[in-house]
Amino acid sequence: MEASPVLDIKSTSLYAIRVVLHSSDLRAVLAALDQRMEEAAGFFEDEPVVIDASRLAEPLDWNQLAEALKRHGLPTIGIMAPADLAESARQAGLALLSLPAAPARSPAPEPEAAAEPEPAPAAQAAPAPAPSQPETPPATETVAEQPPAAPHAVPTMVIDKPLRSGQRVYARHADLIVMGVVSHGAEVIADGNIHVYGPLRGKAMAGARGDTKARIFTTRLEAELVAVAGVYRTLATALSPDIQDKPALIRLDGEKLLVEPLPI
Repeated sequence: MEASPVLDIKSTSLYAIRVVLHSSDLRAVLAALDQRMEEAAGFFEDEPVVIDASRLAEPLDWNQLAEALKRHGLPTIGIMAPADLAESARQAGLALLSLPAAPARSPAPEPEAAAEPEPAPAAQAAPAPAPSQPETPPATETVAEQPPAAPHAVPTMVIDKPLRSGQRVYARHADLIVMGVVSHGAEVIADGNIHVYGPLRGKAMAGARGDTKARIFTTRLEAELVAVAGVYRTLATALSPDIQDKPALIRLDGEKLLVEPLPI
């Protein structure tokens, strides 16, 4: 009788936030992190993090930074660092990762909504045969696998059922269409565009790998948080009457995230 395997090693896809550093001043970095996490009101809690130090010329105390991230419920899974900083990061126990370049930094908070750490693309953070919503308990993730695609075709993942609180759907290398409500506490993530034909009440993150042309469309905007290419915005306060609970479009204009009425 053949013994059952004790261990398997399989490939996987992981969505993670990318925290992009623009300064080696640890005190300033930690202060900015505290402010961003306060503004985010727990939206990114328990999300894995990749530290992006690719813009730095000098190292900082990686251990202190990782501990600060951990206190905010953000476990660090690795770091992107130039060759001059790689050894110090490795000595701090951080795994060296290689990811696509991050988009420009997110804008400062606007009066009606706060901005936050650039959710790094999904590592942050698979296209198409359009699978239906996973029949799994909360806090699960669905990833679309990539079939052969026609030249220049944009794969699309279609979810034809409502998404409940705690569910997460990620369309890797694809657009995402949700035919129904995205409930509070649910997350929809796509490397391309996101279309929600129903109330968008949870979080929506388009262009997760840095596509600044990606957009979010919804027939009813009630979102907790929206993001495009790492530039995000929390919608804790009511928007203008022509946008709140109305069809809306979210897109980038340079480094600014715009929320506009959807002309239909």
